[in-house]
Amino acid sequence: MSTTFSMAPLFRSSVGFDRFNDLFETALRNEPGSTYPPYNVEKYGDDQYRIVVAAAGFQEEDLDLQVEKGVLTISGGKRDADESVTYLYQGIAQRAFKLSFRLADHIEIKAAKLRNGLLSIDLLRVIPEEAKAKRIPINGTEKPALQH
Repeated sequence: MSTTFSMAPLFRSSVGFDRFNDLFETALRNEPGSTYPPYNVEKYGDDQYRIVVAAAGFQEEDLDLQVEKGVLTISGGKRDADESVTYLYQGIAQRAFKLSFRLADHIEIKAAKLRNGLLSIDLLRVIPEEAKAKRIPINGTEKPALQH
C-alpha cells in the first residue's frame, strides 16, 4: 500500500516564497477543502506575482482586501437576493467567502482590479538595499585592513 502526500495546499497558500522550507512554515488556514472561489497564483519573472480570483457576480463594493501582519485576506460578502426573482435553477454561487495568503517578506500589493468577473491582485517583491546580497571583493595582494 503506497501513501501519497499532496503538496498542493502548501503551494496555493503562499505567495513569493521561492524556498521549499518556507512553504511548511507558512501553510495557511483557508477552510479545508475549500475550492470557492477558484483562484490562480501566477508568477511573472523573479519578482512579480498575481493572484486572480474568480469573483463572478461580485461588484467592487462586495469585495474587501486587507493586508495585516504579512497575510493578504480577500473576502466577499453575500449579495442580497432579488425578491422579485424565482430561480428555477441557481447554479451561480454567490455565497460569502474568505481567502488568505501569507506573503513573503518584502512583497507589496501594487494594484487590484475587478474586470470581467476576475479580481486581479498584482504583487511585487521590493527588496530594500540593506537586505540585498553584497559581493565582497577579495584583495589578496594588499595588506589587511585591520591591524592590531
